[in-house]
Amino acid sequence: MPRKTGVYHQSRRFKELAAKVEPTKTYSIDEAITILKSGQKKCKFDESVDLAIKLDIDTKQADQLVRGSFSLPKGTGKSMRVICFADGALAEAARQAGAIEAGGEDLAKRVEGGWLEFDVAVAHPATMRYVGRLGKVLGPKGLMPSPKSGTVTADVAKAVQEFRAGKIEFRNDSFGNVHVTVGKLSFSKEDLQLNVQAMIDHVIAIRPQAVKGNYMRKVSLTSTMGPGLRLAM
Repeated sequence: MPRKTGVYHQSRRFKELAAKVEPTKTYSIDEAITILKSGQKKCKFDESVDLAIKLDIDTKQADQLVRGSFSLPKGTGKSMRVICFADGALAEAARQAGAIEAGGEDLAKRVEGGWLEFDVAVAHPATMRYVGRLGKVLGPKGLMPSPKSGTVTADVAKAVQEFRAGKIEFRNDSFGNVHVTVGKLSFSKEDLQLNVQAMIDHVIAIRPQAVKGNYMRKVSLTSTMGPGLRLAM
């Protein structure tokens, strides 16, 4: 989506935070979180904390793509709305695990008709014969169930429970960046540190074998209304 035209004015709060950041300096996770949290009381809502990782991968090569799902040690601070494509007893198990909707072909038809009031879609492999037709609806929204992201699984109840608790899906964009929310600014510093370090370690652990040389080029941490801080690697 193109950036809106016009004059952008930085808020006084943003300028105060940005003044604490040295553009050429890299920060430890602890230092970055301390700076971001220093502006917490002046914001009227609980800001998200976002991690951006720039990878040196060729996004045109299928064997170099980075994607998957990961359970942050301290969650994301947000309860996700999860639906489940499953039949019979499996659908009932998914509901008991916290799915807001669960069903088979009837649920697929409802989604095909335009209902998209959910954050994650989990599917049993047996339902992919009709869930697969939803690619044009769910694909552009990033909601299409996939084995690589952990959203196509035989244990749908467990998947629903994990995603409701804060398991996140991620994938690189066309420029090789991975963007993930790693918590809320109201989290303790220790909890945010655990989430940030765990996510970085996970991305390193799933490095594609086809990637040679440098893999992780740059890592930045920011809050919704705060400046970006480059992390020391």
